[in-house]
Amino acid sequence: MKPSMSERLMDAATGLQGDRVTMRALVQAHGPGAHGALLLLLAAPCVLPVPGVGTALGLGTLALAVAMWKGHAATCLPSRVAELELPRQWAQRVLVMLASAYAVAGRHARARASDLASGGRRSAASVAVGAMALVVVLPIPFGNLLPAVALMVIGLGLAFRDGVVVLAGLLLSGVAMAVTIGLLLLAWHWGGGLILGWI
Repeated sequence: MKPSMSERLMDAATGLQGDRVTMRALVQAHGPGAHGALLLLLAAPCVLPVPGVGTALGLGTLALAVAMWKGHAATCLPSRVAELELPRQWAQRVLVMLASAYAVAGRHARARASDLASGGRRSAASVAVGAMALVVVLPIPFGNLLPAVALMVIGLGLAFRDGVVVLAGLLLSGVAMAVTIGLLLLAWHWGGGLILGWI
């Protein structure tokens, strides 16, 4: 019997070699996929506290959002993103996280509300992915978590053609954007007070 995606990813996690693993190797371990799968691969490392991945993966996610907006098929990772290296233990955690996400989604997700799950030309999903990618790039402490989770939910919805899951990801994106704006306003308020105090 053909192994499920979850089983394949768990096997890939245990089979990783070397001290460091590139994003290209993670894509190869995952196997071929469309927008949803690529989005999951780009977002998952941003959930974990891996230093230095937010900017590169955020820019890669932004490139994917542009491709989605234009109605293009999923493309290969930009070279800068493909060559990004993770310590093996973090790469294993990414694959295990993806395996768990696929296992949970496989039990509950199903093809429905296909208009929302298209992720195609000028879709709401492409706008949300672009917005969350920009948030991930911002240097906000722990600011990657909510946007990355929202991106993973959208990615699962696209991968399973489940518009309800995509809608949940869009709502979570709105929450992430509101929290980010609140943090920026708070930082501006504190920073403005310090500057006025110095003056």
